[in-house]
Order: sequence, then C-alpha cells, then structure tokens
Amino acid sequence: MRAAGLIVWQAHQAGAKLIKPGVTTAEIDATYINTFAQYDAEPLFLNYQAGDHPPFPAVTCISVNEEVVHGIPNQRELKEGDIVSVDTGCRISNWCGDAAVTHAVGKISARDKKLLKVTNETLNLAIRLMGEKAMWSAVAKEMEDYVYDNGFSVVEDMCGHGIGQNLHEPPQVPNYFSDNEEDDFDLRPGVVLAVEPMVNAGTNDLLMLEDGWTVITADEKPSAHFEHTIAITKDGPVRLTGAPDDAELKALPESLHDKSQWVNW
Repeated sequence: MRAAGLIVWQAHQAGAKLIKPGVTTAEIDATYINTFAQYDAEPLFLNYQAGDHPPFPAVTCISVNEEVVHGIPNQRELKEGDIVSVDTGCRISNWCGDAAVTHAVGKISARDKKLLKVTNETLNLAIRLMGEKAMWSAVAKEMEDYVYDNGFSVVEDMCGHGIGQNLHEPPQVPNYFSDNEEDDFDLRPGVVLAVEPMVNAGTNDLLMLEDGWTVITADEKPSAHFEHTIAITKDGPVRLTGAPDDAELKALPESLHDKSQWVNW
C-alpha cells in the first residue's frame, strides 16, 4: 500500500504545479492520468460505479469552491480567489492508495485561508489521535469539536472509509461523533483507513447537482477536503500517502527532489 500511496503523492505534486488562474480542471486531471500511466497504476475513480450514479468519467474528483466532493473535471477555468479540492486514488500490485488536498488559487480570502488551515489541521489531529485513542469515536469527537470551535461545520452526509485491496472497505469512518455503535471500531495495528474531513464555511446541508455526482453546499459557501490513507502500526499511525523519506526519494524522479517545492499536508 505504501507503493500505491507514493504514486498518489507524486500525482498530487504534479497536479499542484498546475493550480493557477486560467487552468481548466480537465488539464489538472490529465496530469494525474500521466502520473498513473508512468507506473502502470490503475486509477480507482475512473468508471467507478456507485448505486444509481452514472460511471464516474475521470481519474480525479475536482471540486471548486462550494463543491464539496465528486466534482467532474471539465473545461471550467480556475479563477483568482477560488479554492479547489483534488481527490484521487490508484491501485498497484492489488493494493490501493487514496488522498485529497485543497489548494488556494492565487490570493484567497482570510476566511478561506482559515477554512483550509482548519480542515488540514483536523486531518492532522485525527492522525495523531489514532495513535493515542482506543476507539474511533474518541477521535471523531475531537475532530468535530475542533471544527465547530473554529466557526465551521462538519459534513455528516459523507465520511471516510477502510481501504486495502479495494478503494472502499469496511468500516465507514465518520468525521463527527456518533453514538451509533455501527459507526465505532477499535484502533489497533493492522487497521488502514482513508481519513478525510470535509469542512464547510457555512451549513453542512448538501445538494446533489444534475450530473449525478457533484455535491455542493446548500448555502453555496465554500468547502475544503483533506485526506490521507493511514495505517495503524505497532509504532503508531503512518501516512501511506504522505511524503517520501530520504531513502524513498532516491527512487523518485529528480523533479521531485526539491523539498521546498512540495505541497505538504
């Protein structure tokens, strides 16, 4: 799974270099296609089928501003002041990786800077607590409290998930406290989760667009989304989609060796 995670990390680094005004979301998607192709990795989102939804037509979900998740890449051009979330995953050697990051497009508002910072910090809080708490509900409670203490809301209609040889595996991983026993589980070595807080500037009520995939905030205020694939080991949580260490970096393209150019989350 670390191999898949490193490929996802590389794809996000390539995509991040394109994030600027005037670039289309389809052009961003193309960089992920190219990265996965370099490693003969299977894109997990392309043609993904869920319930009554049509097959998803892209390698990434790219969601802009009020779009929470599952935005379909197209000819929409990014504008100064937008925020854009990019979510993707791949499978290699029968194992999966999945991660998301939200970018600022040029100069953004103070509120949106805070939204991105709080959402990323919520993910980092969850990862740290996964090494300290015995049950997921204890982690989710602190995630929820942190978001609301900062004046934002937590999306409750969607959640993270287990991940392994398939993109979506049990358990479901809510980003908020639930007293439903089905939403809770042990945090023990061997558990691997895609943890992905989605945080809204306003209401956590959502709407679905006519494309059958794109989810937006009901009040059309912006939303941010950060995600890592996390393994719980005997030594603590490990970001399988995180940045490479020095030994791993030697095997990656030279274009990635300048750490000052990395997008870190």
